[in-house]
Amino acid sequence: MKITKNLSKDEKKMLHQIFWRSQTMFASVSPAKMGGAGFCYSMMPVIDRFYKNNQKKKNEALQRHMSYFSITIPFTSFIMGIAASMEKKNSESNDFNTDSINAIKTGLMGPLSGVGDSLFWGVWRVICAGIAIGLAKSGNIIAPILFLLMFNIPAWLIRYYGGFLGYSLGTKYIERLYSEGLINILTKAASIVGLTMVGAMTSQLVIFKTVVKMSMNGHSVMNLQNILDSIFIGIVPLTLTLIFFKLLKKGVSVNSLIIGCIVLGVVLKMVGIC
Repeated sequence: MKITKNLSKDEKKMLHQIFWRSQTMFASVSPAKMGGAGFCYSMMPVIDRFYKNNQKKKNEALQRHMSYFSITIPFTSFIMGIAASMEKKNSESNDFNTDSINAIKTGLMGPLSGVGDSLFWGVWRVICAGIAIGLAKSGNIIAPILFLLMFNIPAWLIRYYGGFLGYSLGTKYIERLYSEGLINILTKAASIVGLTMVGAMTSQLVIFKTVVKMSMNGHSVMNLQNILDSIFIGIVPLTLTLIFFKLLKKGVSVNSLIIGCIVLGVVLKMVGIC
């Protein structure tokens, strides 16, 4: 195929290794990293290839790819391919901006997840299930097999060729951006998109609703949640997120923060605040 014809035999082998390793993307998940460990494991063939003679850069790359990562699974290899092309450029240059690698990863997570979740989980899964359920109602035993094949074959094809596409596009355009001095602009733009996505995740995933009300003569005269919303919708979740971020910067462990959050939630529920 066109996207693979300009790649060397070793590069194709490396991308095949990425594809197979990407099957373990979410085998190890934590609230702090999500698929970060799986992403790093998938990128190890790239890191071993490009930094085999530079242990310092190898260690930095391993640490870099352990950062938070979460995306619709079929699109994982596409971002891995782009990251691999950027790691290649970093191995060839001493002044490459390595912050751009995670910036691109973070910036692409949101848009691609939006497309992937809508396409695979919202549309294609429903179509496959509808066809399989129709067969199952008639007693056809191939219904579950057909569902698995219909749903997974396109996902696997996208995952397989996505790595080659990401690597080919990345190698071509990263080189151009770097030579024209536009890589810093791309990094900043990707960081803005990534921060926007993180802000949206904060609003959607950090939930706090208080039930505190004040009544007089049987009539409610104050609803604390309405007052908070009138000041700033989501002010408490945002405040909690910023406090936790500050604590992380001070070196407080993620596990301590998770346990503290659970204890805080239980205490607030017991005293009737939320």
